[in-house]
Amino acid sequence: MIKKTIQLTGLDCANCASELERTIEKIEGVRSASLTFVNQRLYVEYDNESVWEKIVYAANHFEEVHVVEKVEKRSNYTKEWVRIGVSVFCFLLGFLLERFGNSIGIKIGAYIAYAIAYVSVGFSVWVATCKNVAKGKIFDENFLMTIASVGAVCLGEIFEGVAVMLLYTLGETLQSIAVEASRGSLVTLMEMKSEKTTALRKTDGKTALFEISPEEVQIGDKLIVKTGERIPVDGVLLSDKAELDMKALTGETELGKRTKGDELLSGCINVGAVFQMQAMRIYEHSAVGRILDMVENAAAGKAAPEKFITRFARIYTPVVCALALILAIVAPFLNGVFIGAGFQFVNASRWIRSALTFLVVSCPCALVISVPLTYFSGIGACAKSGILVKGATYLDTVAKADIVAFDKTGTLTEGNFTVCKVITEEGVLQEDLLSLVATVEKNSAHPIAQAFKSYASIDNVEDIQELSGRGVTGVVDGKKLLVGNAKLLQEYGIAFSKYESPYTLVYVALDGKCLGVVEVGDKIKEEAKSVVEALRSLGIKRSVMLTGDNAARAQKIADEAGVYEVNAELLPDGKLQSAEKLKRQGTLLYVGDGINDAPVMVAADCAVSMGKLGSAAAIEASDLVLVSDDLNALPRVIRIAKKTRRIVMQNIVFSIIMKVAFMALGVAGILQLWLAVFADVGVMLLAVLNSLRVQK
Repeated sequence: MIKKTIQLTGLDCANCASELERTIEKIEGVRSASLTFVNQRLYVEYDNESVWEKIVYAANHFEEVHVVEKVEKRSNYTKEWVRIGVSVFCFLLGFLLERFGNSIGIKIGAYIAYAIAYVSVGFSVWVATCKNVAKGKIFDENFLMTIASVGAVCLGEIFEGVAVMLLYTLGETLQSIAVEASRGSLVTLMEMKSEKTTALRKTDGKTALFEISPEEVQIGDKLIVKTGERIPVDGVLLSDKAELDMKALTGETELGKRTKGDELLSGCINVGAVFQMQAMRIYEHSAVGRILDMVENAAAGKAAPEKFITRFARIYTPVVCALALILAIVAPFLNGVFIGAGFQFVNASRWIRSALTFLVVSCPCALVISVPLTYFSGIGACAKSGILVKGATYLDTVAKADIVAFDKTGTLTEGNFTVCKVITEEGVLQEDLLSLVATVEKNSAHPIAQAFKSYASIDNVEDIQELSGRGVTGVVDGKKLLVGNAKLLQEYGIAFSKYESPYTLVYVALDGKCLGVVEVGDKIKEEAKSVVEALRSLGIKRSVMLTGDNAARAQKIADEAGVYEVNAELLPDGKLQSAEKLKRQGTLLYVGDGINDAPVMVAADCAVSMGKLGSAAAIEASDLVLVSDDLNALPRVIRIAKKTRRIVMQNIVFSIIMKVAFMALGVAGILQLWLAVFADVGVMLLAVLNSLRVQK
């Protein structure tokens, strides 16, 4: 099976997006297709390349849609406004001539003015209607408006017929502008990527400067970043210092200061002097590459309300068309029977006008556009705040979460371990003990290993193995070395004195004999307690710590952070069991470092990673990533998620109520046709504008 993402352009209709999605799904060999209207991206899973050709062909031959490499932000709508301007002028001219003219010549002039007004805005709608009908696609807004406007003209209501088409075109243009404004947030985000960078490379034995794109940068390349330029890829600072604007990544305005040897993340802007750096990741695996990939593809994960609206729209339009037909034919027939006029149509034009009004009001644009637009705006708002969300469905889950489980190390604590105390057995030197630990820990990714980076290690070590939840083993001069917790020594049957300490204990054994223990400490994050309190105020009923650390240390950290429940001394499978138990009791949000907690993250309803962007595991294992590793972003994302869901529900309820009300007025003959279009456009614009509130 092959997965691909296709960038489209020219997709200006939400109903059309649903129709194209269904068209792609029907192609033989396509496993799944998901099309997001807001960012015009099609996500497909299919069997082979021959199917791919059919997918591209179908997309390129769907109305005005085209497959492109990159979509550009639309700068103006000159053509649309010119057409609308001509239509408005001729419409008003026709109205004045019809209202105040008495001669036949003036009346004819009025009809000519109306005709020009109608054609200037209606021609493109006619063409789209004819194309769609020829392809068997009848039930869309182009069809509805064509029938409504032509029907009004045929009934002698030329003013209404022109007004319908004019207001519809005006509404579509305003809708496109509103959607484009949201799409523009993605284009702005893309500016995090630098277009070019300067690399120092050797050619013919000489070092020269080359201007290359970020995609061309190779690991080990030396790059020069000038003042005002963005860092193209992740790397290491070679110069003495650097000052960086990191707002694009973290959402924070405070400048980041780096010194020689520090890691630099792509997307940051150099606001200090020119500096040199060395690339440590290619663009695809760097921070910016990962962020843009996640944000661009986030909309593929549709939330439940989005899926409901998609299914709703598929049956809604055909049903209302059938009801309108019944209203136009059956209602006057029944009316004739009711008043005793026999089987004759009574006031047929009145019921046909009501049916046309019913058709106009029934257009589902407000729902089909506003719901995905709201989620897209929510994802964009999170990205601006340094929170990456992999899909709209996760925003929904976060909004409903009532239990939050935290990992301890690197999540509630800073994760910067230091050696607090060394206890050795008789005859063992502290330096020798620390050297043995540093020997096996130097290549470990575990946070505790960082505490031993500065100590000297032994060269003649082999067969180093990391045992999940227990520690690390190796062989030194043919002797088995064990470095880990008490369970590791017990597993190998080694006798030792068990210590009690609030700190993490690292036991050391060599050749079957315990040599001592090292106490390693970690500080709680300053914001931990205020964040836990903020989560309670946002409706989180329970906060739980899941950790492999000893009970005393875990309880100490929990008390400092204000976390009431603690499950300590858990191996990875124990964490998983605890998470599954919590999940059965409510919607579980798990917050961890994304490296050692992958099973728990998969089990949780939604997983939030505190891992740095440089960590591939952090990005891949979680559903949300807090870019700055700042816990304060957690209540922020919950607020955004709750606001997003609240606005989605507002738009759904508001749109349905207004649709039902206007339909009832239309059936009753109270609502005029042009007012029906105005009402429909008004509801759609209000829903779209309400959607954009998420970004505030």
